Amino acid sequence: MSTEKQELSMPTKYDPKATEETWYKYWVDGKFFEATGDEEKTPYSIVIPPPNVTGKLHLGHAWDTTLQDILSRAKRMQGYDVLWLPGMDHAGIATQAKVEAKLREQGTSRYDLGREKFLEKAWEWKGEYAEFIRKQWAKLGLGLDYSRERFTLDEGLSDAVREVFVTLYKKGLIYRGEYIINWDPETKTALSDIEVIYKDVQGAFYHMKYPLADGSGHIEVATTRPETMLGDTAIAVHPEDDRYKHLIGKKAILPIVGREIEIVGDDYVDMEFGSGAVKITPAHDPNDFEIGNRHNLERVLVMDESGKMNQNAGDYQGMDRFECRKQIVNDLQDAGVLFKIEEHMHSVGHSERSGAVVEPYLSTQWFVKMKPLAEKAIELQKTEEKVNFVPDRFEKTYLHWIENIRDWCISRQLWWGHRIPAWYHKETGEVYVGHEEPQDVDNWEQDTDVLDTWFSSALWPFSTMGWPDEDSIDFKRYYPTNALVTGYDIIYFWVARMIFQGMEFTGKRPFNDVLIHGLIRDSEGRKMSKSLGNGVDPMDVIEKYGADALRFFLSTGSSPGNDLRFYWEKVESTWNFANKIWNASRFALMNMNGLKEEEIDLTGDLNLADKWILTRFNETAENVTRLIDTYEFGEVGRLMYNFIWDDLCDWYIEMAKLPLYGEDEAAKQTTRSVLAYVLDRTLRLLHPIMPFITEEIWQHLPHKGESITVAEWPKKREDLHFPEAAQDMNLVTEMIRTVRNIRSEMNVAPSKPIELQINAKSGEVLQALEANRAYLEKFCNPSSLKLGTGLSAPDKSMSAVLTGVEMYLPLEGLINLEEEIQRLEKEVEKYNKEVERVQKKLGNEGFMKKAPEKVIEEERAKEKDYSEKREKVLQRIQELKA
Repeated sequence: MSTEKQELSMPTKYDPKATEETWYKYWVDGKFFEATGDEEKTPYSIVIPPPNVTGKLHLGHAWDTTLQDILSRAKRMQGYDVLWLPGMDHAGIATQAKVEAKLREQGTSRYDLGREKFLEKAWEWKGEYAEFIRKQWAKLGLGLDYSRERFTLDEGLSDAVREVFVTLYKKGLIYRGEYIINWDPETKTALSDIEVIYKDVQGAFYHMKYPLADGSGHIEVATTRPETMLGDTAIAVHPEDDRYKHLIGKKAILPIVGREIEIVGDDYVDMEFGSGAVKITPAHDPNDFEIGNRHNLERVLVMDESGKMNQNAGDYQGMDRFECRKQIVNDLQDAGVLFKIEEHMHSVGHSERSGAVVEPYLSTQWFVKMKPLAEKAIELQKTEEKVNFVPDRFEKTYLHWIENIRDWCISRQLWWGHRIPAWYHKETGEVYVGHEEPQDVDNWEQDTDVLDTWFSSALWPFSTMGWPDEDSIDFKRYYPTNALVTGYDIIYFWVARMIFQGMEFTGKRPFNDVLIHGLIRDSEGRKMSKSLGNGVDPMDVIEKYGADALRFFLSTGSSPGNDLRFYWEKVESTWNFANKIWNASRFALMNMNGLKEEEIDLTGDLNLADKWILTRFNETAENVTRLIDTYEFGEVGRLMYNFIWDDLCDWYIEMAKLPLYGEDEAAKQTTRSVLAYVLDRTLRLLHPIMPFITEEIWQHLPHKGESITVAEWPKKREDLHFPEAAQDMNLVTEMIRTVRNIRSEMNVAPSKPIELQINAKSGEVLQALEANRAYLEKFCNPSSLKLGTGLSAPDKSMSAVLTGVEMYLPLEGLINLEEEIQRLEKEVEKYNKEVERVQKKLGNEGFMKKAPEKVIEEERAKEKDYSEKREKVLQRIQELKA
């Protein structure tokens, strides 16, 4: 297809719907996103934080994956062998809850179906939602290597999970024991500490008198959970508390139950808090559990898995824990045991998944000993091979947690997940842990629990690469990965655990860098949630404005580590930016006159505008490359926006019209070449952020490439770098802007010709202005233009002092003399502040000692320039007042 025909096929307005699906299919079918394994290229790898197969992707996913896509697309264009590995997480509790809810709607339950049938339903759910997620990835334009897609329950990853479990067990780092754990009575499963969300709740302190068994009196205790008193097995006091020393070793009577319980002395008790005596319920409180261990106390569990009182609760059996609380409070009051209820605001744990109040619950679970693993991770951060957190403040967040880490409860009472590879002998109770089931399997019963979903997610960077087969080609080539992009809300859940497991099983950090972003909030700064109804579906945004507008907004809307507020208006403004690019490209293509790649010639007689735009592009390319490497995507967007909107569209394209509409064919051809070259390279720089529109336009340009996704990344070209010409152009554009501003201030229409005189400070400046007189005539619209040196200001004229020139606009009859003097006096104030600022800096001894000589010289030059400008303006004021 010729350039001319393609150019005619470009509609006047960009239509994302007409192009996005087509280009994504072209990229995937063309295998542009697949890692090649090319040994001549340096590998670069990222693994996607696997979304849960519980539902559709939200804006947070769109943000997270857009940043990864920018990195992978840029690195691919820079010549790296890029692997961006996709995948999804089975999501344990979350997915099982969704499937069970669906079954309830159908009038059945997992228990009705049985384990095998239930798992079939869960796999059906996974298949349905995995397809939703893939469609959304496509809509977002993500350059994923689908040939390597993984799922946390697929065969390879399950092998890795068993290998890790068995190895840690044999090392003594996984153990099974009876402990107080966080229990979710609604989903009937254990939770790890970080799956518990604490909320301040209005509760009460219930003050009670427990009678002493010898009839000599009573001892006062208080609790926030009176229902657990049925499981009390002791009262503890501090061994040095003179009030209670004589009671240690004696017995008290547990009210209502009537059981004798021991009074023990323990240093844990705070003598200053409350009565100085605490009731001990080892089966329902983690601190009481530890005290119970020290004093060999019985553990009496008074609730079942659903949060109802069990057979040990006597008359309260079958009651919900909160109903029991009300009833037992009444009964204790009637018995005269409960003598005071004191309102109390306290922090109560809630399940992250179900929202239920978490119950500290005695249970036999599997745990990982975290201290030995944490030590390796802590030591890693003291070496050059440490994981680099961006922003680096999050390293402190991470280290604080792992330095104070507790053992990790990894068993979950679910069916959906990696079943724990442990078997119990039916007769002897012996425990067997292994990759395969025991040989005489009929005599053994496998543990019914599954592993915490984060256990498999923690292996994601290396299990997805083929580990435990360390000869796996992908593992050897692409591990460790280069970057991880994730939110600050899962540093503990996921990032830390990946580092632990990576160090333990590969001896290497799993990723070089961790880019941490914040959360997406609504325009008022509130977290998006169903209850507030303020969520925004990324697919709705794409439907309205296209993927590129959403991606540009997401990637440029905040700095690393910070939250992002969503504004429809800002997405609309990026949509306008896309149309600006489209319109500029249409203009360029319509004026290229069928230019072919081999006809692009940048060795001709370049004019000032040509040299300036080539230089500005070089500067932009250098800065964009540097900023992508340092993850400053907001700055990348700002630079690209300013370069495209201001430099390329508002200035260069307008100036290019002079030669393009002129009679000089050589000048036309040079301008076409510059336009083609700069537009091509600009689209390449923008492509990682806005892949669809850049591919669509790029395919119309003169080149022989298959796709912009694999086009070479632009680099600075010294042969096309003209800093002196750029300085001259900056002066020309500043002069044009000044004239436009004065016209605006004086309400003189741009179409009305005005007289313009320019006094150059030197012959060199005059020569540069003479050479570029055409731009001043075109954009200042003077009725006459006088250039020279030693010119003085005409009477009753507006003036402006710029670096190297003074501009005079005789506007007799159009200006108010007093207003012009006031305007100039404001200019003097501005220059006074600038001179004062620079002089203060130069007078700072610390600055003068530490600053490089080049920086000091730059500041001195500024001082001289501002002082000279101020002097010129002061002279002008005197002239007007004379």
